[in-house]
Amino acid sequence: MSSTLAVSRAGAWLPRLAWAALAYNILVILWGAVVRITGAGAGCGEHWPLCNGVVVPQDPSVHTLIELSHRLTSSLSGLIAIVLVVLAFRVAPKGHMARFGAVLSLGLIILEGLVGGVQVLLGLTADSTDPARGLVQGIHLSNTFLLLGALLLTALWASGGPRLRLRGQGAAGWASFAGLGLLLVLGAAGAVTALGDLLFLPADGSTPIATVKRDFAATATVIENLRIIHPLLAILTSAYLVWLGVLLRRVRPNAEVNRWSLVLWGLLGAQMVAGFANIALKAPGWMQLTHLLLACIMWLATVMLTYRALTALSVAPAPAALSPSPSANRTTPKGRNA
Repeated sequence: MSSTLAVSRAGAWLPRLAWAALAYNILVILWGAVVRITGAGAGCGEHWPLCNGVVVPQDPSVHTLIELSHRLTSSLSGLIAIVLVVLAFRVAPKGHMARFGAVLSLGLIILEGLVGGVQVLLGLTADSTDPARGLVQGIHLSNTFLLLGALLLTALWASGGPRLRLRGQGAAGWASFAGLGLLLVLGAAGAVTALGDLLFLPADGSTPIATVKRDFAATATVIENLRIIHPLLAILTSAYLVWLGVLLRRVRPNAEVNRWSLVLWGLLGAQMVAGFANIALKAPGWMQLTHLLLACIMWLATVMLTYRALTALSVAPAPAALSPSPSANRTTPKGRNA
């Protein structure tokens, strides 16, 4: 099976388009957060894919313009994904992982649009406090992370990166995927907390302790009850990812593994600072966007660390007790052990 792309102008454009699609989708994700922060999610009413029942709304409000622009930018990401699939099938040979990554990315973008559409059609936007909104928000962000991961892998494969080998990876395999799973759950919990901050965070000078007490008052909603999960899970996940970096550096000694583990640790520190600042400042919009951007980058760094670890050419040597000495079977000219 060939892993070489067709040597042509089109072949040169495939990795460029994949990297551009990844960067563009991060911008789309941040703009989606602006829609939530500004309460513009109901800017097109409970209509999808139309906006207020029409293709082009007349005399649109500011909220309508924000929501409509998000839909247009999201639609453009879908068109880019379609072009990526067409280009991948044109320049990559049958069985090439760039084809798989492009198709997976398109599927996740379609799912992303469907989840957003369900959210609009069910009225889970603007000031809605329905617990189902928290569930949909969590699924939405988890799918977003998966989409970014698929686009990153597509870009790596299109750039000549090796395919992943999932079998026989041992501790490096299960520990890496457990870390990715934790980040998905953390992201979903973060989406619920961000929603709770938008809907219920008091504008007065309440302390974080007072806010937590309010979250568990008799009149608190399910979304308020769940807000505490994200910071607690963030501490647990951060500790695990630090350990994961140490493990992978030991069992997959490789320059790329060392580099990306350091990047991940640096991002963990920055994200923890951003998280505490978000709480202290009572989650202003710009801080929420910073927190989300760091979350996306940290997810991508973890995917990259996992990819480099599972495609590393060198593996740590077995312990001396389990690995015979190279000279163990060497004999002297007389036939005795050396």
